[in-house]
Amino acid sequence: MATNSLHSLHRHLTNLLHHSDSTATAIPLFSSTSFPKPTAATSSLSLSTTTAFSSITSTTPSTSQPAAPSTSLDLLRRHLEARDYRQADDETRRLLIALAGEPAVARGYVFFSEVQFIPTPDIRAVDELWKEHSEGRFGYSVQKKIWKKKAKMDFTNFFIKVGWMKKLQDSEVEQYNYRAFPGEFIWELNEDTPEGHLPLTNALRGTQLLNSVLNHPAFEGDADGDESDDDLVEQGRKRIGGGDEESGNKVFKTDYSF
Repeated sequence: MATNSLHSLHRHLTNLLHHSDSTATAIPLFSSTSFPKPTAATSSLSLSTTTAFSSITSTTPSTSQPAAPSTSLDLLRRHLEARDYRQADDETRRLLIALAGEPAVARGYVFFSEVQFIPTPDIRAVDELWKEHSEGRFGYSVQKKIWKKKAKMDFTNFFIKVGWMKKLQDSEVEQYNYRAFPGEFIWELNEDTPEGHLPLTNALRGTQLLNSVLNHPAFEGDADGDESDDDLVEQGRKRIGGGDEESGNKVFKTDYSF
């Protein structure tokens, strides 16, 4: 009886081993069950890594060129409509620098030789805005008429006519000196404001810049008179001297301080 029990136990164990072997060989080597699905923690790590990488790449310095200065007239128009002539004068100066080209922009001011590169429609549009919002009393074309017809192309007389020079008081002779920028210039339009007083043109380096602006092709024909340009130029040369200039009983100090 004991022998029968041992034989029965042996057969039972043998059957179990055969069953285990057949089951194990039925599972593929790279079954999908061999790789567990990502847990929430794994997904969060992946997202964090991607976000961090995106942050790094987005802060990479840009190699693109800086944007060119705006040449839009919108800001100038708004200043003039508000009769804010001080800000309009600053914006006009900025516009002419931007319109003159990249070298002028990098330098921060315009050489007289660069004025010719300012497009005619642009500088004419600037001039038209000044005339429109000053009852026709401000603008480059207004200044050119004064320079040619009233000042006879003499810049000292022109500065007096447009009020860029002021008469000195308590002097034995009639003397004029240049106004200090910006406090002594006139930034409002009233009956006492000289015609052509604005916009200003820096004459610190001499009158060549102003001469180039007034002679820009945009303003050709704006100051036609009886005398030819050659005659007027010759008159101007006779009037302009070096150092302190004395004309009759008038003494002028040639300190272009604006």
